[in-house]
Amino acid sequence: MQGTVTCGSWIRRPENLNLVVLGKSSKKRESASRSVIEIFSFDPQTASLSNSPQVTYVFEETEGEPVTIAVHPSGDDLVCSTSKGGCKLFELSGQETNLKLLAKELPPLQDVGPQNCMAFSVDGSKFATGGVDGRVRILKWPSLCIILDEAKAHNSVRDMDFSLDSEFLASTSIDGSARIWKAEDGSAVATLTRNSDEKIELCRFSKDGTKPFLFCAVQKGDKAVTSVYDISTWKKIGYKRLLRKPAAIMSISLDGKYLALGSKDGDVCVAEVKTMEVSHLSRRLHLGTCIASLEFCPSQRVVLTTSNEWGAVVTKLNVPADWKEWQIYLVLVGLFLASAVAFYIFFQNSDSFWKFPLGRDQPGRPKFEILDPQYSEDAFGPLDM
Repeated sequence: MQGTVTCGSWIRRPENLNLVVLGKSSKKRESASRSVIEIFSFDPQTASLSNSPQVTYVFEETEGEPVTIAVHPSGDDLVCSTSKGGCKLFELSGQETNLKLLAKELPPLQDVGPQNCMAFSVDGSKFATGGVDGRVRILKWPSLCIILDEAKAHNSVRDMDFSLDSEFLASTSIDGSARIWKAEDGSAVATLTRNSDEKIELCRFSKDGTKPFLFCAVQKGDKAVTSVYDISTWKKIGYKRLLRKPAAIMSISLDGKYLALGSKDGDVCVAEVKTMEVSHLSRRLHLGTCIASLEFCPSQRVVLTTSNEWGAVVTKLNVPADWKEWQIYLVLVGLFLASAVAFYIFFQNSDSFWKFPLGRDQPGRPKFEILDPQYSEDAFGPLDM
């Protein structure tokens, strides 16, 4: 792929189709070329992207280069932050073979400068940005009404994420601090506690609906750990060494089962949230290069990673396969049939009175005598003693 990939993300389409959007800068390309956004189709059978993009948008020179991309849960809207022109909205429509990308301005975010991170809430009703200048914004979507505009939220925003119920927004700073905001009204809820030798760098809320945790990548002295905070108290309840080296990016799967970390030298590890044990490790996936984007595929155990040096890489995870809905139904039908066969075999080989028709001289069958005509409809009637 031509150009330097600066960011990337999955797009989950309504027709259960997965696409990939990549932002590419004009660096390492001919001077006449400009930065672009390209959307590629994804083949789940081969776990690979199409050779050529399905649709392309070319940036004006005054807009600069794409910095980061956020995709609405519906898959219809994309927001891209640029190095010069603030944020730009893209509306995606059409089918896989006939995609259309319409660019629009975002008035509240048109000249806000480059953003280090952006995120949509899980329910799609809110949109947050974290600027290089340390400003945190929360807006209603799609009305773009401002909920929060905190100019001095951080020194410079490092990372952010919405909770599963879209109630909270967590944000981290390059100085190692982390804050929690109430997404509904933008009020500050808490500042995460940390030791003097700790820097909280990345954050992701749990997404499985059962464990109300906030995972944070923390640099603890010369050790890199993943700390876990209870979101009911915002207190740290423990930590685990997963990647064992400084992390550049963090991601969690949509079903909340897996947590991924990408290192500053190109490694990726994936841990099962239930056990907090590493299930997959890819060493030197982006050899010697900081991983800029890391995101789970919406419907496959596949991750998308990008870096300036190695571009976009799609990796199939070496984790246990999930049970599909049709497989569960197939097992249930199989158990029902097996039970029916077992009952039939038992029935055929048993000496049951209820096995009709009865043979006149069939051995082992009890014979009953009608003692009185008035009981002719009930062979089990009372007997005269």
